[in-house]
Amino acid sequence: MSEILDMAKSLGQAMGRTDEYKALKRSLEGMDDDRELAEFKSELEKLEGQIEGILRAGEQPDDELRQAYETCVSGLQANANYQRVVAAQSNFDKVVMKVNETIAAGIQQGGESQIILAT
Repeated sequence: MSEILDMAKSLGQAMGRTDEYKALKRSLEGMDDDRELAEFKSELEKLEGQIEGILRAGEQPDDELRQAYETCVSGLQANANYQRVVAAQSNFDKVVMKVNETIAAGIQQGGESQIILAT
């Protein structure tokens, strides 16, 4: 098992060196410095809390609250830094998916192989 964990650690390190991961990391760091984006996130959290409370009470949010939420989401999605993060995350997710597919294929091959032990 130790060997597998060592291989997993090496894989993680290799994935951290990919261009896709580096781009994701840079875009996330750029998000931290975007005041407008921070304001959208803060406002969304506030609105989501209000909506959640209303839904827990068994009621529906009014049109004004829904419109405020939609406006905030639209503003967030139009933000250039947010768009960079979404694109970078999508690209890195493709790398992760390919790695997972490759691991799954290896597991299948390993499970089907017959190991001959010397007697």
